[in-house]
Amino acid sequence: MIPLPPELRFALRANDLARRACDAKGERFDPKPVVKFFNPLGAATWLATELASDGDTLFGLADLGFGCPELGVFSLSEIADVCLPFGLGIERDSAFETRFPLSVWAQWARRAGSILWAEMLLRRAFVSGSDVSPDPDFPPSEPDGG
Repeated sequence: MIPLPPELRFALRANDLARRACDAKGERFDPKPVVKFFNPLGAATWLATELASDGDTLFGLADLGFGCPELGVFSLSEIADVCLPFGLGIERDSAFETRFPLSVWAQWARRAGSILWAEMLLRRAFVSGSDVSPDPDFPPSEPDGG
């Protein structure tokens, strides 16, 4: 199992409960991703915002590296069971933090073709700590700007 420290598990569960409360009121819920998982040997990346009460079902942005990141649910245990060469597995990015909500990540990842490109473009486009919101016309339609 990929270790999730109690504070991340709590934040993911809190987001699940907050989303349910917003759904009941008919309000929009757009939290920041709490945790990032990645394939150390490939492009697969997952950003999770919520954890269901079963302790396994996550909601967020999934990118398997085929150019079509999608919002949806994925299983923590299935990600943890992935066996990669050299005895490696899917890892949690312990340094991940973001100031952008999931909708921004989804928009940029879809336009850039991957979460990894979106992450690079977001870092490049915005000064850390800036209150500037992302430009909807950026990134360009192709990651190299062409």
